[in-house]
Amino acid sequence: MTADSDIASTPPARHPASILQHFTDLPDPRREQGRIHRLDEIVFIATCAVLCGADSWEQIADYAHSKIDWIKTFLALPGGIPSHETFRRAICLLDPRASQKCFYAWITALMRRQGLTPVATDPPELRPIAIDGKAQRGSARRTVGRSALHIVSAWAVENRLTLGQVATDTKSNEITAIPELLALLDLKGAVVTIDAMGCQKEIAADIVSGGGQYVLAVKENQPHLYEDIERAFEEALDRGEPGVDFTECQTEEVRSGRQETRSCCVITAPEGIRDAGLWAGLRAVVMVISQRVVNGAASSETRYFIGSAAGTAEDYLRWVRGHWGIENALHWVLDVCFREDDQRHWAGNSAQNLAWLRKLALCLLKAEKGSEGKSIATRRLTAGWKNDYLLSVLAQIPEKSGA
Repeated sequence: MTADSDIASTPPARHPASILQHFTDLPDPRREQGRIHRLDEIVFIATCAVLCGADSWEQIADYAHSKIDWIKTFLALPGGIPSHETFRRAICLLDPRASQKCFYAWITALMRRQGLTPVATDPPELRPIAIDGKAQRGSARRTVGRSALHIVSAWAVENRLTLGQVATDTKSNEITAIPELLALLDLKGAVVTIDAMGCQKEIAADIVSGGGQYVLAVKENQPHLYEDIERAFEEALDRGEPGVDFTECQTEEVRSGRQETRSCCVITAPEGIRDAGLWAGLRAVVMVISQRVVNGAASSETRYFIGSAAGTAEDYLRWVRGHWGIENALHWVLDVCFREDDQRHWAGNSAQNLAWLRKLALCLLKAEKGSEGKSIATRRLTAGWKNDYLLSVLAQIPEKSGA
């Protein structure tokens, strides 16, 4: 797919048309006969519409018609504005992995422009990547026995960006989806955090072979491993076993009537872990104790992890806490601000592709620096109202006055 002659072959880097350069290699799944709309323009318009608050195919088409004068300033639109059926067919047919590669190239370019690409230190710090799954509840079709689609996502904790996603039919299949997602990522210099669902020997091996490190949550679904870790800490804490490489740290936080104390203990090169040799690169076992007091009610929780990284107790506590960013800063916001669970899309690849567009829109809205203090919902509305602000979100173009 090549750009038309009436769009500059090398548009300015900060012009919205430059975004389409990242989609020139996107395979077009549509039949050539009767194809009058460019795929890259369909994807671009849909991205803008979702970013500005559109949820349905009709709303995406309505958005395009309402902005036609603005859109025509940098898109060719050889067939005019696509109908809502054209948007639906194209997004349903679009290969989710191929589109992710194009979007990832776009996001990477924005990260470099903003100086978000990690700068090497001596020794280099590990980049935390959180992996977790979320159900697309609206994609379920109980009348035909189709369960909700589960999307497993990778989240860059520090940059707060979605790096990739893979869809599964059921939550139990997340175990098979995680290796597929890992294959899409550059794991060199990264530490990958996954909940107990991903505590699998094969997944640990995939991360290490990809050049990364891991922190995996351990629960009772791994009975021998859980018991051995629990016993190792009991012996180290109760009897102070000589020769044990043991470190610990503690943090306290008071916020909105909630007081929480977190204690993290790490045993490096632990002994007595059955089948330890089957876990690639296993270097440490970790215990995190969270003690909370909320409105006078006290509670306590103890969690265990295994890790391959050569980190301190402070490092492991930071990685464990950072993992919940994918729940709080991604999944929760998608539900509240994008009403993701209310979306009723199930045809073809529509649920996967629209889920990715919502994640992309969220990342772009968070990256825009001129709206600090404003909610994501307000930023979406502003993007729909003000074209210059939308450009600042899409390409980080400074907002002009009088828009």
